[in-house]
Amino acid sequence: MCPNNTGNSRSAPSTAPPAAAPSAPYAPQPMPFAPTVPVVNKPNQWSTGLCSCFEDFSSCATTCCCPCITFGQNAEIIDRGTTSCIGAGLVYYMLAHACCSCIYTYTYRKKLRSLYGLKEEPCADFFVHCCCHFCAICQEYRELQNQGFDPSLGWLTNVDSFNRDGALAPPTIATPMAR
Repeated sequence: MCPNNTGNSRSAPSTAPPAAAPSAPYAPQPMPFAPTVPVVNKPNQWSTGLCSCFEDFSSCATTCCCPCITFGQNAEIIDRGTTSCIGAGLVYYMLAHACCSCIYTYTYRKKLRSLYGLKEEPCADFFVHCCCHFCAICQEYRELQNQGFDPSLGWLTNVDSFNRDGALAPPTIATPMAR
């Protein structure tokens, strides 16, 4: 209803909502561990080559026999614990039966590259995973290791080890057996 100026002293009730009190801006909660990644203008090199699978024979053997395990471990670290190793491994396992697991796995290579400013080499991430699938998963595992993570331990254990004394705890050396 439009107000008219014919001398009617009634005024229409205000339909505007009352002004809200200013509130503090939303502050996201910090993660228990958030490694800082430097802003890099020039992309970094991968710490190992795509075909350097035998630099870590245990991950190479695991990936050849059951790639869903290695991929699940990688995915949990890359997603900082929001994706579980078992969940990512099961998705991989189901997609592998349809011969389309590379559609899922290349996205994690892309995330890993963006986390550490790595070059997209030797070609696009999708093609690396389509043509050299097991080698790509092994390379990503080695890259996480060289960045200070142990993907086989899971995200929470890695966070605990990074937060302990503010540094990564040194590895324990097993003493040889004596006769």
